[in-house]
Amino acid sequence: MIDKSLLTTYFSPMFEDELLQEIAEIGLLKAFTENEILIELDQLITHTPLLLHGAVKIMRDDDNDGELLLYYLEKGDTCAMTMTCCLGTKNSNIRATAETNGEMVLIPVQKMDEWLAKYASWRAFVFTSYQDRLDEMMRSIDNLAFNDSKGRLKNYLIEVASVNKSHTVHKTHAEIAYELNTSRVVVSRLLKVLENEKFIEQQRNSITLI
Repeated sequence: MIDKSLLTTYFSPMFEDELLQEIAEIGLLKAFTENEILIELDQLITHTPLLLHGAVKIMRDDDNDGELLLYYLEKGDTCAMTMTCCLGTKNSNIRATAETNGEMVLIPVQKMDEWLAKYASWRAFVFTSYQDRLDEMMRSIDNLAFNDSKGRLKNYLIEVASVNKSHTVHKTHAEIAYELNTSRVVVSRLLKVLENEKFIEQQRNSITLI
């Protein structure tokens, strides 16, 4: 059983006291570490996550054996894609990887429908989560469709720095290229351009936004 006071810290007054009690009784507390794969593609989804702290990136495969960053989850968030799989009894169509160390509560899928009918706060939370994640995916699509490569890279660096609560991004050029579904050579060239523009400073395996 999870300490209810821990949940209250993160989710009160968002959730009713009765719902917090149920989460405390049936939820599973899980710590995760940076770069840990939390959900794999085609994995059977048995729980949906509620993030207590830390950050998780949600990726999706493209048609060319690459991956595309969809959005990040932070404190108080849940994954709308995972919820969709839970409600539809489907396997995962995303990969979730820890961006930082953190902790989450895992809710059994059997509670999804029950709580939608039982708790107004859970319904509002689910619908708001869907809307927030949709908005983030639309921004990702706009970024792909309307921004040039340099613009995409700048937005990416700003977002990664934001979820890590730091001005420094601790990633290699190859890691950035993978998450942006481009080549390391292109990323290295554009980072040099951004450095010349005084937008960033580069160190070994890290980039600081100015």
